[in-house]
Amino acid sequence: MAAYLLKRLLLIIPTLFGIMLISFTIIQFAPGGPVERIIAQLQGRDSSIVSRIGGGGSDTLSSGSQAQLGQGSVDSNTSKYRGAQGLDPEFIKSLEKQFGFDKPAYERFFIMMKSYLTFDFGKSYFRDVSVLQLIKEKLPVSISLGLWMMLISYLISIPLGIRKAMKDGEPFDGWTSTVLVVAYAIPGFLFAVLLLILFAGSSFLQIFPSRGLTSDNWEQLSFFGRITDYFWHLTLPLIAMSLTAFTTMTFLTKNSFLDEIRKQYVTTARAKGLSENQVLYGHVFRNAMLLIIAGFPGAFIGAFFAGSLLIETIFSLDGIGLLSFESIEKRDYPVIFATLWIFSLVGLLLNIVADFVYTTVDPRIDFESREV
Repeated sequence: MAAYLLKRLLLIIPTLFGIMLISFTIIQFAPGGPVERIIAQLQGRDSSIVSRIGGGGSDTLSSGSQAQLGQGSVDSNTSKYRGAQGLDPEFIKSLEKQFGFDKPAYERFFIMMKSYLTFDFGKSYFRDVSVLQLIKEKLPVSISLGLWMMLISYLISIPLGIRKAMKDGEPFDGWTSTVLVVAYAIPGFLFAVLLLILFAGSSFLQIFPSRGLTSDNWEQLSFFGRITDYFWHLTLPLIAMSLTAFTTMTFLTKNSFLDEIRKQYVTTARAKGLSENQVLYGHVFRNAMLLIIAGFPGAFIGAFFAGSLLIETIFSLDGIGLLSFESIEKRDYPVIFATLWIFSLVGLLLNIVADFVYTTVDPRIDFESREV
């Protein structure tokens, strides 16, 4: 197993390189970019952009930058950017230098990779703060949502899935399947809006807060008061996020257990006089859980992105999912590539952890005898 884990760890390097290279190449052909967005602001087409011209970090361009409008003639530097006609070519060159676009694409890629090896992600294009600091600020929200959602869905879905497998074809299995399918069909963001209307004071009851992860008086609360306040704010977002997660995990657990229950070794165990609990938890459980364990890394990473983006927006929770979306929208490349690097690395490491857990749950699995 040690040799296999070492091979998998070494494979992380070319895999990460491939992921970043493909993503970087795609970005080169994507329309728009930070220079175009600055030009759009200068031309008055996008007043929402926050630029850092001259390192000021202000919400608007400086008067000197505004004065570049109408100056200079059109040349090859301006013509390659849509809407750049009439801007001073030297100003366009200064923008390119600020964002690093004065270098060839291959050189920018290798500079980026060299920095990423030491987790130096640089500064955000449109926020006067380092990317690493920005991610650290957003992580607590995403970790809270992701880990709690995954924990709750596993704690409910696995026992429910086992029960459905044991009661396959009976009324309990029928009505729970109906409830789960209906829940799965309801979009999480729509259910979140419904929860806000019903329980967050929009029209009916004022039981839960409608925004944020903590109250304004968080610092003044006692230790237990902070815990209560924290879960009070998490209740509605977690319910909205977990709605569809229950269905997938429950049916996966049920089908996995049904597949094992129908195998010959279960019949043999029953013939030996073992009780149903002994058969289920002594033999079936270990084999059936392998499929659940295999999906853990994907569920862990997905918990930060797939279900949290709209939920974070609706409940005003400023997490990684919302940060990634806004960065893509603004073409904030340092943030985009940094989050891609970090979560790709975490995903690859979690896959290795899953393989290790595989062998712990079922020692019969031998990865070393198989090709990596």
